[in-house]
Amino acid sequence: MGVTSVPLTLKNPSDPDKTATGEFLVDSGAHFTVVPAALVKKLGLKPSYIQRFALADGRIMKRSVGNATVSLDRRELIIPVVLGEAHDGALLGVTTLESFGLMLDPFQRKLYHSKLMLA
Repeated sequence: MGVTSVPLTLKNPSDPDKTATGEFLVDSGAHFTVVPAALVKKLGLKPSYIQRFALADGRIMKRSVGNATVSLDRRELIIPVVLGEAHDGALLGVTTLESFGLMLDPFQRKLYHSKLMLA
């Protein structure tokens, strides 16, 4: 299976002067985007709530969820993100992709615009 990663620029919605850029692995099996701990600290992101998540191996873990302004595909949106802890990798999850109207083509390893439905 191929690997697809994209550069993301993140901002703190409460303090847009705090900006960071990183390379994020596109993970179509992950619900939320995971922001690594170093970027969480640099941006000063704050948790809104704690959520339980299941890992591929069946383990359950808890992580804080907060908001970040995400820039992708020349657009910018405030998105709920997992505030990563030590050793958590940078992942771009499906909620963020769908919010931007994008989908992953796993064969071409590219993002493309999806057909969006209102009804």
